Amino acid sequence: MKENIIRTISSEMNSYLNNYQLEKLNEILNHNFYAFDIIQVNVLEEKIVDYATLFISSKKVEGCSDRTINYYKTTIENMLENIGKDIKVIQTEDLRKYLTDYQQKNNCSKVTIDNVRRILSSFFSWLEDEDYIVKSPIRRIHKIKTTKIVRETYSDEILEKLRDGCIEIRDLALIDFLSSTGVRVGELVKLNKNDIDFNSRSCIVFGKGSKEREVYFDARTKLHLEKYLKTRNDTNDALFVSLLKPYKRLEISGVEIRLRKLGEQLNVYKVHPHKFRRTLATKAIDKGMPIEQVQRLLGHAKIDTTLQYAMVNQNNVKLSHHKYIC
Repeated sequence: MKENIIRTISSEMNSYLNNYQLEKLNEILNHNFYAFDIIQVNVLEEKIVDYATLFISSKKVEGCSDRTINYYKTTIENMLENIGKDIKVIQTEDLRKYLTDYQQKNNCSKVTIDNVRRILSSFFSWLEDEDYIVKSPIRRIHKIKTTKIVRETYSDEILEKLRDGCIEIRDLALIDFLSSTGVRVGELVKLNKNDIDFNSRSCIVFGKGSKEREVYFDARTKLHLEKYLKTRNDTNDALFVSLLKPYKRLEISGVEIRLRKLGEQLNVYKVHPHKFRRTLATKAIDKGMPIEQVQRLLGHAKIDTTLQYAMVNQNNVKLSHHKYIC
């Protein structure tokens, strides 16, 4: 109890005193509390507040997906359980040790650790903004430097190989739709048949944060999608459904499993729905589409995210160098 009171006072005075003054304050507090055995101080004790739940509620209001909410909730609860301190007395050193121990225990990459750091930073920044704490203890823990991995995209040959390997017309329509629209798999599985405008070859999808945007597909996708829908004799409104009765709406895991199995059958390495999205972004930029338009097409809030998705063809960099520099 004494230690908690001292930490709380020090934390609240943190923004008003320099390091030397804070050290002196701690010395004085420890000296004056030394002779006291505090059993219960109702005046100083604050009612228990579930700050993590309040934060998660704010994220729900912001429109975060259930998947994101669960990731935030698990990450924050795991941190609080492992550190075992009241939120108001958690210090930078506690969080540094937690991140170090987490990486060693789980043998995870720097990217994963930085994702954890980013979520905790969001949580403590929210606490600071809401005046639950004076200063975020994670503010001094900077972004973890990670190795930039050049992520692969599908070549035209691989895309044709995947199309030729499709036995079911549904799978062919699925691949065409992913590759021509660049939608997220989570957006794909939410689409209904009546969302598709075949005349304009477009549809409205609901992206992250429940934001609407219009996406477009090519003539080949239109033909295969129409052919697939004509084979359907179910009453499900979903655009894509399972192949077997009761023909339920295809879920994210269903799309991922189907594409992975197709890749294994054709000896194509790592076939994943998100790779179609990255391929579209790369091709668009490679062919000269303005980055702002690619950003809008993909539904990214920040243009930096778009740049991370896309890889520029090195041959085009060389040609541009000769064109503009030489």
